[in-house]
Amino acid sequence: MTLLVVGLSHRSAPVSVLERAALAPEARGKLLQDAVSAEPVTESAVLSTCNRIELYADVDKFHAGVAELSGLLARHSGAGLEELTPYLYVHYEDRAVHHLFSVACGLDSMVVGEGQILGQIKDALAVAQEQHTAGRLLNDLFQQALRVGKRAHSETGIDKAGQSLVTFGLEQLAAGRDVEDWARGKRALVIGAGSMSSLAATTLVRAGVGELAVANRTVERAERLVQILTEPGGTGAATGLAARAVAMTSVPEELALADIVVSCTGATGLVLAGEMVAAARDGRTAPLALLDLAMPRDIDAAVHRIEGTHLVDIESLADASADAPMAADVDKVRGIVSDEVAAFGAAQRAAHITPTVVALRTMAADVVAGEIARLDGRLPDLDDKQRAEITQTVRRVVDKLLHAPTVRVKQLASEPGGAGYADALRELFDLDPQTVAAVSRADTRADRHDARERA
Repeated sequence: MTLLVVGLSHRSAPVSVLERAALAPEARGKLLQDAVSAEPVTESAVLSTCNRIELYADVDKFHAGVAELSGLLARHSGAGLEELTPYLYVHYEDRAVHHLFSVACGLDSMVVGEGQILGQIKDALAVAQEQHTAGRLLNDLFQQALRVGKRAHSETGIDKAGQSLVTFGLEQLAAGRDVEDWARGKRALVIGAGSMSSLAATTLVRAGVGELAVANRTVERAERLVQILTEPGGTGAATGLAARAVAMTSVPEELALADIVVSCTGATGLVLAGEMVAAARDGRTAPLALLDLAMPRDIDAAVHRIEGTHLVDIESLADASADAPMAADVDKVRGIVSDEVAAFGAAQRAAHITPTVVALRTMAADVVAGEIARLDGRLPDLDDKQRAEITQTVRRVVDKLLHAPTVRVKQLASEPGGAGYADALRELFDLDPQTVAAVSRADTRADRHDARERA
């Protein structure tokens, strides 16, 4: 396994750097393609969220891989390499696996234990599969990360350690009051219709807001979200929620009516400038609460200084979450992560020897076929039944002789330091390296075909 991850997150970089390094959604596919075109990289996947950007790759050279991935992150983001370098972290092989599994469990989230990261990991895998840049290693890694994250949430109380960023942000806006008491009957404006915005809209409806407007660049997506919330059986159907979809051009008018605003778009510039918010406040005495979950930010930081407004953004959430209590179950999750990392490493090491074992059995089958053909020449009078019995007997002998060594070598190879067993097997049986490589290439083609089918 030659897994490498290079990235930065809220733990390693200030929000100002994260904002400049943020990837636009349309840039991710190009980043993945450029990564697999680089000499040391054979697979790639990118995990890009509001508070992290990480590039995962299967590389054949560590130092060249680090240099290449770092340069790619800088090239495709809005920050230069010199600016990014002090904040980048690097994990390799088992440490990289441990990092992703910890991320999947919510241990590395801004709000410990939040579960939304699982959806973001699933999206990262889907994009890599669509771009055909995820092979056996990254498919196995990300799928296992999803299973580990689900296991952590089902077997422990990690959910008690924190909430989603949406819930945590609304709690900060409520300033100690119960969110439902604070939000009940208010007018809310949600800007964006992606996964985070949809979660925000659903959370606000459950909290009892009286009216909801959803603004999005593509109005059809906003209409779809409103339909889901208000259709029979939807979150807002029972409360008689008044909800509507609006165009982004209507945001200034909606802002003047709103009591709560949540914004999370993929825009690269400000969505709500300070002047727009100030104009919306003109003549109003009711307070305006704004939650900015976008990276880079959607709402001008100058809004903090506008009287009658309360702005919570990623930066203030990071400060608030630093003092959040840790649940006792966090230790249990760390134990799960450690166990799963060991199991994943063993499985990968065992898989590494499989092409050699297949090549050995192929060679044995060729030897059997050659000897049976020679027997036909020496004993041409054998009937079909006799020939079949002899053939079956020889195959059974070979299979029994190979069974114990091949099972045992897989077990040994799965242990730490077991990578050399494949080399030993090839040397002992004088296996053709080209045959082993051909098996590996066939496996890789099958993996890529499976990835295309899943995509």
